[in-house]
Amino acid sequence: MSRIRNALAAAALLPLAACGPDPIDPQTQVGPNPPLPELHQYLLPPMHVSRAIGWKDGETPQVAAGLQVKALATGLKSPRSLLVLPNGDILVAESGGPTPPINRPKEIIMGWLEGLSHPPEKPGQRITLLRDADGDGVAELRTVLLENLNAPFGMALVGDDLYVANTDAVMRYPYKAGATQITEPGTKLTELPAGRINHHWTKSLTASPDGTKLYAGVGSNSNVTENGLDEETDRASIWEIDRATGAHRLYATGLRNPNGLTFEPQTKTLWCVVNERDELGPDLVPDYMTSVKDGGFYGWPYSYWGKNLDPRVMPQRPELVAQALMPDYALSSHVAPLGMAFATGTGLPQAYRSGAFVGEHGSWNRDPLNGYKVVYIPFENGKPAGKAQDVVTGFVNAEKQARGRPVGVAIDSQGGLLIADDAGGTVWRVTGSSARSDAAPATILR
Repeated sequence: MSRIRNALAAAALLPLAACGPDPIDPQTQVGPNPPLPELHQYLLPPMHVSRAIGWKDGETPQVAAGLQVKALATGLKSPRSLLVLPNGDILVAESGGPTPPINRPKEIIMGWLEGLSHPPEKPGQRITLLRDADGDGVAELRTVLLENLNAPFGMALVGDDLYVANTDAVMRYPYKAGATQITEPGTKLTELPAGRINHHWTKSLTASPDGTKLYAGVGSNSNVTENGLDEETDRASIWEIDRATGAHRLYATGLRNPNGLTFEPQTKTLWCVVNERDELGPDLVPDYMTSVKDGGFYGWPYSYWGKNLDPRVMPQRPELVAQALMPDYALSSHVAPLGMAFATGTGLPQAYRSGAFVGEHGSWNRDPLNGYKVVYIPFENGKPAGKAQDVVTGFVNAEKQARGRPVGVAIDSQGGLLIADDAGGTVWRVTGSSARSDAAPATILR
């Protein structure tokens, strides 16, 4: 049966893989004013999937000059996002989403092929704690802090309250500094949209600088409403949640899949990265990072990159499109950004201390592949001020197989860059090349 399915998938894709326009250099689409080529619609979009194979012994990603990288911890089960605690401990959400129902025939092929890009192991569905007490860049302690969760992703700590954004709810847990396990049951602060389809299951989470509010990213339930507008209620948006009561409001809308929510340290402005829509060509639509305006509408599904209409969406809403805001900074098309962190501390060279790191999970519908790296965008006065620079690469080998795929990024207590690599089952740590580098990855403790 599997051979028949593979043959059918290959047969379906071969005549369509060359039906679209030739891709442009993706670097031309990086910055505040990306070129937007003519759109191209497909019966079935070309799919160029990088099969996940993991890292062999001794292999690591490649880093820019002046940097070094090593594994903080290996053998994790789909590490997706990271939270650094005040005492230096690092929380890792090991997670995976549900299998969506099949609503269109082409989703059978698309879902199967896209599944090749994920690791074969079942996700952990837990929060793991890593501790590097001696500061050598390798976690000598690893424990399960919380387990049996429902596709956890976003995490935030405010005082003694640890918040975890499962795919269907924000949960609150009591936290004591230094604790390596939480046994008390969590309290549901507020439900989040999930339901039967739950297309974009990741729910990013961050706290306001004063700690009174939480912000949760809730992705759309489709590419462009093909599952119906009723399935999009309160989705494709950022929720503002009152931490005391759990009451929420839509802080910003029209964001197809917002992730990496974080406040820029200088201006205290909320920023995020967004996965834009597919099936309009190899260079539409650029994924982006942007500051988020209270009450802002960012186009999805009716328009993209401001007021460029998407003809697939009916009925149109010209009154909404007239209000659509243009994002701050394009990352180029189909890079799938899922993590964002602003630089702090002194663990990296001076060139990487005033800007944002973005984890690009990588494309599945573009040839050549795009993303599969961590980039750095310099900032000045709270705004992007220069071209994105490749910082960590080498996740894809010469055969276009994925050793790993970067997701969440964070800055640790020493100023080093942490990267959650779900396909590689690893948390990587990047520092200046003069940092210490001896020891072996930790083993799990129960």
